[in-house]
Amino acid sequence: IYNFDPCIFLFLAIATNIPVLLMTGFVVQDTYDPLMYLQIPLIYCLETEPQQGEEEQKVEQRLLYPLECFLFGEDPCVGLQKLQQYNSSSSAQQCGRVFKEGETVYSCRDCAIDPTCVLCIECFQKSVHKSHRYKMHASAGGGFCDCGDLEAWKSGPCCSQHDPGTSVTMETVQFIFSYRYMLVWEETYELSEELKPKVKEDTYFCVLYNDEHHSYDHVIYTLQRALACDQNQAQIYTALIDKEGRKAVKRGTLSSCQQAKDNIRHNSEHIIQIPLRVEILHTAIMAHQTFALRLGAWFQKIIGYLVGLREVFCQVALEPAADNNQLCLISRLMLHDAKLYKGARKVVHELIFSSLLMDTEFKRQFAMKFTEHYKQLQEDFISDDHQRNISITALSVQIFTVPTLARQLIEEGSVIKVIIDTVMDMMMEHLDSNNRFQFQGHNPDKFFRVQVIFHDLRYILISKPSVWTETLRVKFLEGLRIFLHFLCCMQGMEEVKRQLGQHVEVEPEWEAGLTLQMQLRHILAMFQDWCSSDERVLLLAFQECHRALMSCTNQPFRSEPTDSYMCKQILHARPYKVSEEPVSIHLPISRLLAGLYVLLCQTGAIQYLPDFVDPLNFTELAEQPLRCVVLAAQVCADMWRRNGLSLVSQVYYYQDVKCRDEMFDKDVIMLQIAASKMDPNHFLMLVLLRFELFDIFNDNSSSKDQEVLKQWNRLTEEMLYLIIIIAGERYVPGISHVTKEDVTMREVIHLLCIEPMAHSSLVKSLPENESHETGLETVISKVAIFKKPGVSGHGLYELKKECLEEFNPFFYHYSRPQHSKAEEAQKKRRTQEGSDKALRPPVPPPFCPAFSNIVYLLCCDIFIHILKRIFQKAAEDRSNRWTEPMIQRVWLLLALLFMYLLIDTDVFAFSETGSRHGKSLFHFLTKMKSLPSLKAQNDMIMWNLQMFEVVKCLREKSGPVASFSVDHSKLEESVQDKEKAERKRKAEAAKAHRQKIMAQMSAMQKNFIESNKMLYDNVPESSSQSDTAASVDSRVAVGPQQGVCSTDWEAQICILCQEEQEVQAQAPAMVLTACVQRSTVLTQNRGKTLSPKGTYPLFMPPDLAVGTHTGSCGHVMHATCWQKYFEAVQNTTRNRLHAELIIDLENGEYMCPLCKSLCNTVIPLIPVEPSNESAEIVGQHLTLERWIQIMSCRIRGEKAADEATALFDESQAEFRSILSFGVQESPKFSRSITEMLGVCATTVHRVGLQTAPNDLCPYVPVMSWNTCAYTIQATDNMLQEEGKPLFGSLQNRQLSGLKALVQFSAAQRLKSSQAVIQKHFADMLAVLVPVPNVENTPSILEVDFFHLLVGLDLSIPALYQEAAVDLQPSAVSSAYNHLYLLHLLTMAHMLQVLLSHRKRLPVFLLRSLIVSLFLRLRAGVTGFCVEGVKRGVLPFLRCAALFFNCLTGVPPPEELSESPESQLHLLCSYLSLPSNLFQLFQDHRDVVTTLIKRWCENTAISKALKGEIISHLVFRYPHKRNRLIDLPEDYSVLLNQASHFKCPNSSDDERKHPTLCLLCGVMLCAQSPCCQEQLNGEEVGACTAHAAICGAGVGMFLRVRECEIVLMASKTRGSPYPAPYLDDYGETDPQLGRGNPLHLCPERYRKLLHMWQQHCILEEIARSLEVLNVMFPFEWQML
Repeated sequence: IYNFDPCIFLFLAIATNIPVLLMTGFVVQDTYDPLMYLQIPLIYCLETEPQQGEEEQKVEQRLLYPLECFLFGEDPCVGLQKLQQYNSSSSAQQCGRVFKEGETVYSCRDCAIDPTCVLCIECFQKSVHKSHRYKMHASAGGGFCDCGDLEAWKSGPCCSQHDPGTSVTMETVQFIFSYRYMLVWEETYELSEELKPKVKEDTYFCVLYNDEHHSYDHVIYTLQRALACDQNQAQIYTALIDKEGRKAVKRGTLSSCQQAKDNIRHNSEHIIQIPLRVEILHTAIMAHQTFALRLGAWFQKIIGYLVGLREVFCQVALEPAADNNQLCLISRLMLHDAKLYKGARKVVHELIFSSLLMDTEFKRQFAMKFTEHYKQLQEDFISDDHQRNISITALSVQIFTVPTLARQLIEEGSVIKVIIDTVMDMMMEHLDSNNRFQFQGHNPDKFFRVQVIFHDLRYILISKPSVWTETLRVKFLEGLRIFLHFLCCMQGMEEVKRQLGQHVEVEPEWEAGLTLQMQLRHILAMFQDWCSSDERVLLLAFQECHRALMSCTNQPFRSEPTDSYMCKQILHARPYKVSEEPVSIHLPISRLLAGLYVLLCQTGAIQYLPDFVDPLNFTELAEQPLRCVVLAAQVCADMWRRNGLSLVSQVYYYQDVKCRDEMFDKDVIMLQIAASKMDPNHFLMLVLLRFELFDIFNDNSSSKDQEVLKQWNRLTEEMLYLIIIIAGERYVPGISHVTKEDVTMREVIHLLCIEPMAHSSLVKSLPENESHETGLETVISKVAIFKKPGVSGHGLYELKKECLEEFNPFFYHYSRPQHSKAEEAQKKRRTQEGSDKALRPPVPPPFCPAFSNIVYLLCCDIFIHILKRIFQKAAEDRSNRWTEPMIQRVWLLLALLFMYLLIDTDVFAFSETGSRHGKSLFHFLTKMKSLPSLKAQNDMIMWNLQMFEVVKCLREKSGPVASFSVDHSKLEESVQDKEKAERKRKAEAAKAHRQKIMAQMSAMQKNFIESNKMLYDNVPESSSQSDTAASVDSRVAVGPQQGVCSTDWEAQICILCQEEQEVQAQAPAMVLTACVQRSTVLTQNRGKTLSPKGTYPLFMPPDLAVGTHTGSCGHVMHATCWQKYFEAVQNTTRNRLHAELIIDLENGEYMCPLCKSLCNTVIPLIPVEPSNESAEIVGQHLTLERWIQIMSCRIRGEKAADEATALFDESQAEFRSILSFGVQESPKFSRSITEMLGVCATTVHRVGLQTAPNDLCPYVPVMSWNTCAYTIQATDNMLQEEGKPLFGSLQNRQLSGLKALVQFSAAQRLKSSQAVIQKHFADMLAVLVPVPNVENTPSILEVDFFHLLVGLDLSIPALYQEAAVDLQPSAVSSAYNHLYLLHLLTMAHMLQVLLSHRKRLPVFLLRSLIVSLFLRLRAGVTGFCVEGVKRGVLPFLRCAALFFNCLTGVPPPEELSESPESQLHLLCSYLSLPSNLFQLFQDHRDVVTTLIKRWCENTAISKALKGEIISHLVFRYPHKRNRLIDLPEDYSVLLNQASHFKCPNSSDDERKHPTLCLLCGVMLCAQSPCCQEQLNGEEVGACTAHAAICGAGVGMFLRVRECEIVLMASKTRGSPYPAPYLDDYGETDPQLGRGNPLHLCPERYRKLLHMWQQHCILEEIARSLEVLNVMFPFEWQML
């Protein structure tokens, strides 16, 4: 009746047996409702967006609870307790936790059978593997924890939680009485009458399904057009469709749903040709499908109660159907998997994990069923578009990797044959007429899915058998035979022919073939490994492989053999030229045969080979590999350049570490096999023929074409290199007596001879085995020394000196660049050591007997003939006939020959046949020494001549080889002694020459002084005296004793035009680059909701919640130069791709032209005003009381002075005018300076308040003062954090920036309205003293006093402004203004510190403070909190010292530039404060008594006096220095925290991105729509929203599962940054790619802290993005 999904119905077949049987007559509990399944449509799918909480509650009450009651026969809670009692004696032996995508899993490199054996984080933490060598990585999803699986681990199979206990007894099964029978259901697969609704309503759902063809944006666009929904709703639908696999997007009548379906399909076809899959389902069907999935989770819970329940479930799932034409339930589920949507698949797979795969026997039965349907399942997967991790085929890793199960599947299910047959069937379409693969025009997606099948073959072969049965032999060889048939289709595939005349028009497809080769790389090695474990299997495998090679369609020859003559030698071979005929780089069977032959030699089974195969034709066996080598040589000689990059790429991979062990290396082995069995002369003649050099060395060919000559030379080099490889490369087990460890050690030595390398670089350069191991850890400590990294970079391994002797300059795994670098590095090293530059080859290990004849290549007639021809060309000194690399290779071959002659007596005897060539060789060698063109190789020539003499002596005297080797060593030592003596003589001569030059320079200097004596005589003698005077000058920055300014600006050089200019008020403006940004570095209340936009904080609160920081890189430009540069940046950057991610042009950002720091404004340089007037006389009359009277009168206005009633008695003040204590004219600035003052002030105002630019806003100067104060506080915080002194430790750029910022802030009063400045001054002063018409002033607990100090000091000159003339206080007035403001603020701050002290004063003492002098109170505070007050006020004094140093230019005492300890008395001296700060209250006791009374009348302070803590006002002093959160030393602890992270807004357990805020420690759910928030009307991710509150837009986050820092600076900008966690090799591991254990590096974490404290995050982001050159921008606002 209904279009019901058959697979969901199959699942219901299991799930609904209980209620169906109940309805047919079982006696049930009273709680059971026989019509409960009629409830399903009344619970589910009643609306488009259901309330999941309500649905779940109804399902539990109406459906699941009755089922559980029936199942247990009583209340489920009681029944569960009984089950737990049964389980108390044993715990589950397997964990079976199913991994979600992205979940961190662990694999033990010491104990795991293979890399697929993994543990979940909980089991890992409780296992013995935590102390082993382990790896961690993110799961792709779909697998499960192998804890408790005895076959997965060599040792420690169980964690402490899953230790094996007793087996489940039959009583357990009997306890659940007739559960087995209730699950049996033999109904037909259609909706039963009981499940049909009584009344069919016209209510349907339009359901949209997920696919992999349409992108997110495509689906969102389609939904918006088809359903007329907004973008937000479309995004929610799309996210749910992607996660669950489907989503009902409309609920309504059949016609309305049909309309929606048509619209969706129509709109999706506009984008790509494939429409979206849409179905219309009745609400009853949707309800039952939804409940079926819910039952899946319920079943997992039920069968998890007891092992017996699981066994019953497995028996029913695997039980054959009564109808023989039907399959069992689990088979039907598997075969219908591809038809299920994503959410249903996950439920089915998890149910299989938790049931069938938890028991060994049921796992075996399931594996047999899986193998039986393997081909059909893979066909469904290939035609499907979903990823493999949600396909039933992904379960292969759980069954094929179990060693015993794999053997059983091979024996009983012929699984190797099944897998390879499946691959062959899938790739049949790619076979050409010659039965070889041809991938031109293939479907990449389908081909990728076919390749996945090879993983299953690797899983089957991953553990070779220790014991062979006859059945296993038969089945394995059967599978090998099928595999060889597959390789036959690869042998010679994709042949290429050299293109002549014109370039190839369309480059052939090559990636598919190489990708296939890479997939087979480990499989070929595994087949060989299996064969080597049984002698008979190895011999039969060689027989099958040889038979397959002989049967291949691409036979090596197409013509009749001919004879070739050279040096009285005749070679009978078929002609073939690689440059003219087709050639293929794919020869898997030839290479497999070479590998098997070496294994025969290694195991000793080679002696039985004649019984299995006919005599081998080694010439034919060597033919195909030799062609490949020649092809690579010709490509290197640029003979195939018209064939395009495809062939170049193939040759690159042919020799690359990813493929070489089963391609190039095996070709070399086959050539070594042929060289050991063929006549050496014939073999070399064959090599000359295939290299197409036979006629050249036979003097039958010549050419004047320079291009042809160049090719010949290059081919000669490559041919000689091949001979070096064949004769010298022996590090292969079976070719010589070496182990795999020896092979790895040699590889590592030669890699480190290039340069010191990081561990990861070494791993990438070494071949991996099937378990992804390189063997590096076992050998690295023997050959290298590890050097730890610093705060950047990574740890490096450096080769030990004793291993340098193993260096072979022609190591066959070097690429050309690597060869050049290694040779250069070793020559440089030998030069530094004072040794000769001869790079002699190391003595190789001896060949095994089967390969011992290879050495005869080096003393046969053809080889000597080749050497003579090359020497002859070099002696003629015709540069176009020979090359230096050619001669280098000859020297190495001779060196190898001489070494073999000295070591091997057989070779010595054989070489007698070539002794007639000795004299001519010696003649040529001697002649080579005199050639100027070979001067660089003299050391190697000399060494060869010495060796030649030793061999000659050996021939003549026929003495023991050992004695001659000693003589040779002595001879070499004597030569080296002479060379050392010569080098010593040259070094002494050079030293004498240098001393002579220095003496001449000294004499010239004396002559210059004598001849220019007048210049030196005119230097005033007072210069030294002035320095002395300066040193004793007053080092006081404040008050009447203020010292002289000595730090005015020097002449500055513009970094753009390079012109020098003095900093003067009337000169054109010079500007500093600067960056203004909001900051929470100093906050004492992190997480506080920041002030909304548009609020103007005149008073900075004491918590410093958010401030405005202005930093500078210290580079100076002319204002006009900067403006031109900025315009040019705007014009060029707009055309750059994604430039907005680097710089925000609309907000005035740019990169510093010199250092590329990010900037958004400039600070004009203002000259410091000199102050040389004496003010001590004035000080006798201008007391603090008089000063306050003057300030009060001036604020009220001069005319109102008589009538004003104030706090103090003004009748005694002889006050007539403010001019009494002196004024002076305000400085006049040039127009450009004034303009730049406005530019900088506007930027600070705009950025600090996040508002639109408005230079008329009255709070523009306030923000300038605030940024000045905050920047100084941040600088002091940084210095204290680093333990540096206040002065002398700042860099010049930091000092320049601070000085420019202070002078700019001081000049703001001249740019703004004087009335506005005066109003701000009055409002701020009202905090300290009463000011008329100013109300609602904050208490002294509610302000930051350093911000108040800066604001008051920089605004007070506005009080001296006259209506008719611009005036400012004279130096005398300024000195007292600064002094008394500092005194007032210091006393107020001390009281603030007292009130905020943790060890609070007794209430009666604090109350007495109101009516007593502070001096009398000292008796109460001494020893109780005096030290606390001193510590609390110290940061204020440090900041004040920095401020006044930049404002007045007076140098500080030298002691302040030394130790940061014990600075209080020095700071007090510099700031003209008494060393005992409490003395201030005594000195100003009359004024302070009244002021303290007024301050303490405030409501907030009254509460503090009563002992009531006001949390938002009271902060401890000194403020705590903010740091980044403490991170655990072991990274796995963080991963464990992330694994327990639960998204606060989502109930599902899908993959999340736990992201840790390093500023506050909050764990966030990043990159997930569930945690998106509204920020300024825009949807942003959790991290962006959090950064806006926690860091004022700046954030530093650690993505835990990715092991990566993310720096954020705004909604649109961010960048990745290396995490501070390093492995044992000093390297970071982003994305946990390598998976090594990670540990916290304190130095790198401290670097991150300094980056944050110094406000360099924005700069780091800009620089990293500049380097990355982003092509596809990341949506940082969604993080």
